[in-house]
Amino acid sequence: MAIETIGVVGAGVMGAGIAQVTATAGFTTVCHDLDAEALARAAETVTTGRYGFERGVERGKLTRDEADAAHERLSFSPDLGAAVATDLVIEAVPERLDLKIRLLRDIDRQAPSSTILASNSSGFPITALGAATDRADRVVGWHWASPAPVMALAEIVRAPDTSDATVDAVVDAARRCGKDPVVVRDAPNTWGYVSNRVYFAMVAEAQRVVSEGVATADDVDRIMVDCFRWPTGPFGMVAGATSGWS
Repeated sequence: MAIETIGVVGAGVMGAGIAQVTATAGFTTVCHDLDAEALARAAETVTTGRYGFERGVERGKLTRDEADAAHERLSFSPDLGAAVATDLVIEAVPERLDLKIRLLRDIDRQAPSSTILASNSSGFPITALGAATDRADRVVGWHWASPAPVMALAEIVRAPDTSDATVDAVVDAARRCGKDPVVVRDAPNTWGYVSNRVYFAMVAEAQRVVSEGVATADDVDRIMVDCFRWPTGPFGMVAGATSGWS
């Protein structure tokens, strides 16, 4: 199926960034959150934030017309029904399995039967999330990296029940968003997909280096940036993913 409309559930750091990207890519996008303050912050972030539309125009990443058109395609709503009446719903709520399962059950009941449900989980098994619905063939992982408007990651996680049509549709949507989709297999008995399994191993070793007094956290970040040309080091990554990139 061709995806033209997208709902993003969760207006935090990731949800707001995802909604901005999909609207910029040409998808009519509804970003939902029950928290009115979260919606207001998200609307402000996508407009005037570090990677928002206005900064994009200033840096020459978008034309004025492109930014205005993307802004027109993006809306923020406290109504879950508005977000799930779409071709693809991306859940971007906090990383709690019980919350995600409860939310996917609600979306499954309200969304059209053809709607694809994608989770931006960092590592919960897509098999378990799909089992919470009556459409396991249309449940897939779409793991984004922060900040979503900048990072090329599109880790597409397929469970055994995920259909080829679902994977193909989400891969196509990711490419339209300017991302580099890579399809990986779900690991039902292990937390984490490829990116985060390697990432957390790196962070654990970085913390061990600091605890042993070998170097400070700032030293570790500088060394990894200088050696591997990373945009930031492991401690900077943790801070950015947790509280946003200011």
